[in-house]
Amino acid sequence: MQVDLAGRTALVTGSSQGIGRAIALGLARSGARVGVNGRSVERVAAAVDGLRADAPGAEFVAIAADVSTEEGAARAVEALPGVDILTNNLGIFGSKPALEITDAEWRQYFEVNVLAAVRLTRAYLPGMVERNWGRIQYIASDSAVAVPAEMIHYGMSKTALLSVSRGFAKEAAGTGVTVNSVIAGPTHTGGVRDFVYELVDRDLPWDEAQRVFMREHRPQSLLQRLIEPEEIANMVVYLSSEQSSATTGGALRVDGGYVDSILP
Repeated sequence: MQVDLAGRTALVTGSSQGIGRAIALGLARSGARVGVNGRSVERVAAAVDGLRADAPGAEFVAIAADVSTEEGAARAVEALPGVDILTNNLGIFGSKPALEITDAEWRQYFEVNVLAAVRLTRAYLPGMVERNWGRIQYIASDSAVAVPAEMIHYGMSKTALLSVSRGFAKEAAGTGVTVNSVIAGPTHTGGVRDFVYELVDRDLPWDEAQRVFMREHRPQSLLQRLIEPEEIANMVVYLSSEQSSATTGGALRVDGGYVDSILP
């Protein structure tokens, strides 16, 4: 399948590293002009430099803004007034005993993981509908469906994204705009590496630590390994394409068979 995104502009939130960076690279390699977002000017600039090296000739726009705030979202929209593809990837996660999660932490997870995506969708969806073409994705998680006991505040926020995605797909019904969520499974990123070492012996070599983590904390994975960010990006690139025109309102799994269900 040849995905051609030439002439399209994309914004990927939280794309200075990890899954977001892989998505930005995948979209750029398919021809899109890509807005690269993060909170730090220095980190975004370094990410753009690296992406340009990985995708020579691709066009990137550096957007240093905390889009979990109204002011940061406004700066992003000002930098890219109209986008054809919006990938809401920004998210935070961490483990904490359920009864120790404070009100402030519950609010923080909702603000960053859910409301940031809602706010940007509200900003960009009308223009997509007017142009009769657009693609919006929300990067959810297996934790939306199989909520881990050690991070229910994170699971709550990802479950909310499934509802948000389905709702905005209905708002765009009958247009050339599709809205979907992507259920990502345990993925090999720097942040997840740190998380793994919160749960297993820090003295273990990484390969062994990963195996122990999957065996003891994610035993239902059919892959029996962490997913690579590029594997998540492949799904997003497809959902951003012309070829995905009949896929909307869905929750598509790239979870390595982690969720033991034939439906999300």
